[in-house]
Amino acid sequence: MIKTVLTVDDSRTMRDMLRLSLVEAGFRVVQAEDGVHGLEVLRDETPDVIVTDINMPRMDGFGFIEAVRRDAAWRSTPVLVLTTEVDAEKKSRAKAAGATGWIVKPFDPVKLVDVIRRVAA
Repeated sequence: MIKTVLTVDDSRTMRDMLRLSLVEAGFRVVQAEDGVHGLEVLRDETPDVIVTDINMPRMDGFGFIEAVRRDAAWRSTPVLVLTTEVDAEKKSRAKAAGATGWIVKPFDPVKLVDVIRRVAA
C-alpha cells in the first residue's frame, strides 16, 4: 500500500525538493504552503505522515501542529518538523504541541525517507 505524506512549507523550492525525494522513494505526496492551507488539505486527504516547517506566514508550524492534534482524526498521525531552527526551546515547544520528531534543514533525502518510513510503519 502506498503511503501518503503531506508536506507543509512556504518555500516552493523546499516543497519541490521534498516532493522529488519522497516520490522517488515511492510515497504519494500532497502539499500545502502554510498551516492554514495544510488544514484545508486535511479536509480532503488522509496522510500517513505530515512533514511541516515552523516559520511560515498565516499559521506557523506550532499553530498547525496544535490544530492537527486537536482533531481526533489526526491525533495519532506522525508529525515531523523540518526546519532550519536548531533552538532547543523551539524544539521542546514543537514536542509539547505534539510533534513526533525534528529534522534540521538542509535535510539528507535518504535519512528523511528513512525517518518517514519508520514513523509511517
